[in-house]
Amino acid sequence: MKHISALCMALLLVNVMSAQEIIEEEVKVKEEVVKKVDSTKSQNAKKVDGVAAVVGDFIILESDVPKKREQIKAAGGSIDGVTDCELLGSLLEDKLYEHHAIQDSIQVSDAEIRQEVDYTIQQFLQQKPDIDELVKFYKQEDEKGLRDYIFEVIKGNKLSAKMQAKIVEEVEVTPEEVRIFFDKIPEDERPFFGTELKVAQIVAKPKVSQQEKQKVIDRLKQIKADVVESGTSFRSKVVLYGQDPGMVESGYIYTLNRKKPRMVKEFRQVAFSLQEGEVSDPFETEFGYHIIYCEKIRGQEYDVSHVLLFPKVSDEAVKEAKDRLEELRKRIVGGDISFADAAKQYSDEKETRGDGGQLINPRTQDYNFDLTKMGPEQYSQIQNLKDNEVSQVLTEQDRKGNVSFKIMRVTDRIDEHKATYARDFMKIKDLALTEKKIKAIEKWQEGKILDTYIKISGTYRDCEFSGNWLKK
Repeated sequence: MKHISALCMALLLVNVMSAQEIIEEEVKVKEEVVKKVDSTKSQNAKKVDGVAAVVGDFIILESDVPKKREQIKAAGGSIDGVTDCELLGSLLEDKLYEHHAIQDSIQVSDAEIRQEVDYTIQQFLQQKPDIDELVKFYKQEDEKGLRDYIFEVIKGNKLSAKMQAKIVEEVEVTPEEVRIFFDKIPEDERPFFGTELKVAQIVAKPKVSQQEKQKVIDRLKQIKADVVESGTSFRSKVVLYGQDPGMVESGYIYTLNRKKPRMVKEFRQVAFSLQEGEVSDPFETEFGYHIIYCEKIRGQEYDVSHVLLFPKVSDEAVKEAKDRLEELRKRIVGGDISFADAAKQYSDEKETRGDGGQLINPRTQDYNFDLTKMGPEQYSQIQNLKDNEVSQVLTEQDRKGNVSFKIMRVTDRIDEHKATYARDFMKIKDLALTEKKIKAIEKWQEGKILDTYIKISGTYRDCEFSGNWLKK
């Protein structure tokens, strides 16, 4: 288990952001790397930067090592005890993945990267409101240089991540491999799992009147008419009236790919039916009512924007939902109907009602929730519930301001315990799969180091790397 933890930390370090410069073939020390000087004035020669290493088509500058150290610190990471050799080793791994991602024709969308650049800068500016400070911090000349720098960082990270994903995409573990993995763990080193609960809930959502729905539809029709007939900018309509916060974060454009599902099915179907410059009719999804504008089509990729509006919910509808759930709770407590049957018949949460209201843990994809890893809100709602006790009616409000009501019940409880093969099979399987993926990546890396042009320069040749970067 300690071995796995160490390897996981190593992989985590691989994904820290870094940006290098692509070169064509052999290492060519450019004017940006070493300052050119008159040979007749060699006594005034001044070294600006040097090459620390080369990996395939990428160079790593000596300045990239301290720069990476500062990036880790800026991101809140700990660098205590981390040597320059270890930082260079991480950069070498980054560039090895990126180089072979390009060799394997792995691609990333420039439009998607630009969206992430905009979002990243917005997040940075919340911490450092002065853009000039941000430019100075990342040692760039101006905002354009900063954007180009972040673009290359994100592109490199995406290529690296996709390459690693490709390496392990077909890695699986059999039940026998899980058993062998578990049996290899010494008895006194087997992990402890905290108290786990199985939780079910029934949700009541206020009903939106047909009149309110029609108001939203008519408003979207008018917005479409302003754009199509009067030539009004669609983006201005999104800025003024759109209620999707994700639009701002993405720079008012979503890039959809036919082969990589994103957004709900109804949204994709409408988006992919549009021609460039076309605006859809209003349509409904579980999130509200939309119209979509298709800005650009590039093969399988569509750049789209949309206006999302939510119908208003009346105070009467809110009261009706709460009263409805209060009455249902009385029936459950009184024994007229079981909690599971009540969920199947009356819950407004379609994701859980078919399973008797049982919640699925999004992290583990099973029914068990580790009490120590629950979010504070969910923990406060169930921490004092006894097994099979039905909670009082709880009020919730989502990020869009929508109010709903729910009742909860703990359907099973497993106290803190040392891992056992039968009870904790899924968790052990995840650990075994992680170990197997790490070994697959290590094996791939060992082979590619030998097959790839790699050169380590200067004092870094004295480093003791974890990988065979010096090809000894």
